[in-house]
Amino acid sequence: MKRLLATIAAALLLSSCSNNDNSHTTATIYIAPPAHQVLVVVSKPVPIIGNPPDVDPSADKTKPLLVFKLENGKTFRVGDEVPIDFSVLNAKLKANGGEFRVRYIIDDDDMKLLDSSDPFWLAGWTPGKHTVRLELIGPDGWPYKNGNANIVTREISVGP
Repeated sequence: MKRLLATIAAALLLSSCSNNDNSHTTATIYIAPPAHQVLVVVSKPVPIIGNPPDVDPSADKTKPLLVFKLENGKTFRVGDEVPIDFSVLNAKLKANGGEFRVRYIIDDDDMKLLDSSDPFWLAGWTPGKHTVRLELIGPDGWPYKNGNANIVTREISVGP
C-alpha cells in the first residue's frame, strides 16, 4: 500500500511539471495610467449665488470663519470651469494686511496658498469624481480651529 501511495504521489508530482520553460511565468498586462490633470487658473467674475451657504453650527460666528460657496456634489461637464468662491469673516488675509491665508488642495495634490479672497475658476478637469478642499490658515501656519468650519471639503463630478 505504501508503495502504491508513493507511486501515485510521484506520478502527480511529475505530471505537474512541464517541459515548457514559460509555463510558470506571470503574465504582465500593461494598463495605461489615468490622464494627468493639469488645472489652470482662469480669472473672471464668479456669478453671485442666491443664498449664502450654511455655516457649520459648531462654529463660533464671532471668530475667524471660512465660507466656501461651492455646492457639494455639483456636476460639471468636461471643459467646464469650476468656480472657487469663498469669503473669510472676522479675519484679514495677507493681501489686506492680515496674517491669515487660505490653502486649497485639489484631489490630495499639491497645496496652493491664497492671500486674497478674490474668486477664480479652475479649468482642465479630467472626467470623474474630484475633491476640492479649502482651509483657513492662521498666523501660526496651521488651520485655524473654529468648530468644523475652517476646513471645508466639497466633492464634484466631471462628466462627458
